[in-house]
Amino acid sequence: MIDPKVVSTLREKITVIRNNGKSIFLVGPIQLPVNLDGETKLFQWYCWLKCENMAGHFCKDGSYDTEKIIETLSSSNLAEMQQSSVLVYGDFVNAEDALIRMHSICHTGDIFGSKRCDCGFQLKQAMKMISQHGAGALFYLANHEGRGIGLFSKAMAYILQEQGLDTVEANLQLGFVDDARNYDDAIQVLKTLRSKPVTLITNNPRKLDALQKLDANVTERVALWGDISEYNQKYLETKIERSGHFDDLILDDQH
Repeated sequence: MIDPKVVSTLREKITVIRNNGKSIFLVGPIQLPVNLDGETKLFQWYCWLKCENMAGHFCKDGSYDTEKIIETLSSSNLAEMQQSSVLVYGDFVNAEDALIRMHSICHTGDIFGSKRCDCGFQLKQAMKMISQHGAGALFYLANHEGRGIGLFSKAMAYILQEQGLDTVEANLQLGFVDDARNYDDAIQVLKTLRSKPVTLITNNPRKLDALQKLDANVTERVALWGDISEYNQKYLETKIERSGHFDDLILDDQH
């Protein structure tokens, strides 16, 4: 039996989001001091878990059984599952203006600092933009690796890219669509955390359209380009020429 004090503590930090007969369990906020260029910025961190079948975890009055949820999760191999999270800065709920970034996980760029893409740069730069703005949230989407094809498939796509294919062609040759990402769960979490309008940090019109079609209150967009080099020149050109990204800069002038 789980200590009642533990159950009580966690109950205050767990929010259940019902979505099309399924549940999203959102845990947080948790204080997370972050080092940005040698300066400590205090963010609030949330993590969420999508549950396909949570039958028996809810009481007749609609509330959820925290103890039963904890017991179920502790017996599950969550390390084998992907969970996304969000970093919130400032008074995200009430601020009149807030920036958000829907950032797709990039194992090679975010962790290893790969120059084959601009993902690691965009991750850090978006966090800086949000903290400088004063309010915002960075959604870190764990099931978006390789535009939704997964890390192993992304590695195979990289091999094809080394043979001359661009990122779109490599994904298509492996039998995937160009972009398989889904934002539904992230938008449900966004709506739970904030109802006021937000400005989206993105160069991708598809991402902007996806959020607006799912009724996310996104009213504006700001660009995020940078860290351009010989290693990612073709990658960035493909984003503009094949994936339709907004052309907010002239790549040839950025060397």
